[in-house]
Amino acid sequence: MEKLEKPLETWRAELTEEQFQVCRLGATERPFTGKYNDTSAPGLYHCVCCDAPLFDSATKFDAGCGWPSYFQPVSESAITNVDDFSHGMHRIEVKCSRCDAHLGHVFPDGPAPTGLRYCINSASLNHKPHDL
Repeated sequence: MEKLEKPLETWRAELTEEQFQVCRLGATERPFTGKYNDTSAPGLYHCVCCDAPLFDSATKFDAGCGWPSYFQPVSESAITNVDDFSHGMHRIEVKCSRCDAHLGHVFPDGPAPTGLRYCINSASLNHKPHDL
């Protein structure tokens, strides 16, 4: 996959303020406020920055945490995991492999078959329905 790199000024011009804060500066949207938290429509969730496919609705589940949650990405290469030691704890940050957008974090408390919970900000995603 070819890396997509742009200056911060370009990202700021292309994204909403919330998308810029979350995707480019690593912010987190408030729980239960994201547009995809309660969405169950079939389709793929793409990176809002570069349009790379990231998660399939078939892997989405209600974790009750306030953010859209998935038990696996569309492929291992779609995302990059990064150690995050901010806020006085160790977490695993999830980024888009193509453009390095901050998506959220992954935790080891999800359902079978992976046991993982990818806790993702709605602001970092675009939902596209499956083709009929």
